[in-house]
Amino acid sequence: MRDLAVHREVERKVRVSPDFPVPDLVAAGLVVQAQPGVTHQMTAVYHDTEDLRLLRWRTTLRRREGGSDEGWHLKLPVLGGEEAGRDEVHMPLWAGSTGFVPAELADIVAPLARGERLIPVAEVHTTRRPVRLLDADGQPMAELVDDRVIVRSRGGNTLTEFRELEIEAHDADDDAALALIDAVAALLVSRGGEVSTMSKAASALGHLAAAPPDIEIPAMPGRKDLATGAIRASIAIHARHLVLADVAVRRGLDDSVHQLRVAARRLRSVLRTFEPLLDADWAQTLEQELGWLAAEMGVVRDTEVLMARLDAHAMALGSLDESAARQAVDQALQQRLIGARGSALAALRSERHDLLLDDLVQASHSPALASEAYLPCEIALPRLVGRAWRRLDKAVRRLEIHGDSAQWHAARIKAKRARYAAEAVAPIFGEQLERLARRLSSVTEILGSHQDATVAQDTVRDLALRADPASAFALGRLFEIEREAEVACREDFIDLWPAVRRAARHVEII
Repeated sequence: MRDLAVHREVERKVRVSPDFPVPDLVAAGLVVQAQPGVTHQMTAVYHDTEDLRLLRWRTTLRRREGGSDEGWHLKLPVLGGEEAGRDEVHMPLWAGSTGFVPAELADIVAPLARGERLIPVAEVHTTRRPVRLLDADGQPMAELVDDRVIVRSRGGNTLTEFRELEIEAHDADDDAALALIDAVAALLVSRGGEVSTMSKAASALGHLAAAPPDIEIPAMPGRKDLATGAIRASIAIHARHLVLADVAVRRGLDDSVHQLRVAARRLRSVLRTFEPLLDADWAQTLEQELGWLAAEMGVVRDTEVLMARLDAHAMALGSLDESAARQAVDQALQQRLIGARGSALAALRSERHDLLLDDLVQASHSPALASEAYLPCEIALPRLVGRAWRRLDKAVRRLEIHGDSAQWHAARIKAKRARYAAEAVAPIFGEQLERLARRLSSVTEILGSHQDATVAQDTVRDLALRADPASAFALGRLFEIEREAEVACREDFIDLWPAVRRAARHVEII
């Protein structure tokens, strides 16, 4: 794959009239220096699906000629990041001609396009006058560009003309730069400008470009509203997370595999929580496909976590044994990780995954519901949370401090389901249920660490059986560290559990 240049973009856009006088930012006391640049002409062809799926996901894909940064630009929303911030992925002009999107960029947006062809949808002609905003040391803090824009259809018809001022922070992590662009935007608005959040092409492409994305998160219903609303909102929240995490995995971002796996698991838990309110065959089929995706991502994530854990714990062995243990661990797990990553990416690029994405979009709008889903939330939902809690409580009563690890793992699974069930309906039923969900989150963290220690022991034991004597000795010491960690997790859980049960007793709906 050809290298992709990426930077984080945080900007503010303000639409102004053609004769709008740009304020003197130095005289206004906002910057120390304002350095005008060279005016240049740019032509950008925006690419999207026929129904503008990318723009509706707040994503833009364009091929721009002219200016200092000509080339292919893909702008993507930042999952969990600053609302106005986007990641901008660059490729050179030669990576693809107009109408032929570079394969690397097409792959990144595949979860958003979902099989639809990417075609030119608009052509934007811009006359840009840049001004660099500098601090007292002459260092750039931001750039203000004055754009006079003509947007044309691919047939050459003029769709709109306007003038827009953009203020972009030089460093997206610099608080002073972010404060500056906010202050400049506020000044422009106070002088008659209007805040804009749409891309230049989107503003000219009509209502469709401003429509919601394929997965829109509806408001959570109230107690007396139908449970159908809670089901749709819960599915949409995690389906949207899954799609955006899918994009992040294709970009190779840190923690993205984990986020994708979490989204798949949460969706499975939602289906299980609402099982009595759903069509059984529909829910089972979707749950199985999500299980397949979670399993494909799981090998990568589990291997990454396991390798980091064992390497960290090996540091307690002293330099000689640490070296022997880490060499044995890293050699085996790096090989496993390479294969797992290839398998995970192949899964994301498969027809099976494409069909799953289509199913999730459909599920977020129209899940297959049973008649019980048309009851009010206050009648239909409490028993679902109560059922998950009772199953967890029963599993915990069977646990023994020196019991089999499999029983503790089973309790962890039930704890996750109880936690996710509580989190799914807590916005409807209030603080007491939110408190229980937080307690259950602590439970799942402890039991997750317990499971990590168990898996680590199995891995180290297997490696030791095939190692030379020196490495086997070091791995044996590492095994003891993991065994002690497992016991410590059990003790932590026993200390925590009474507080969890107290939190459950205060929840009226359980």
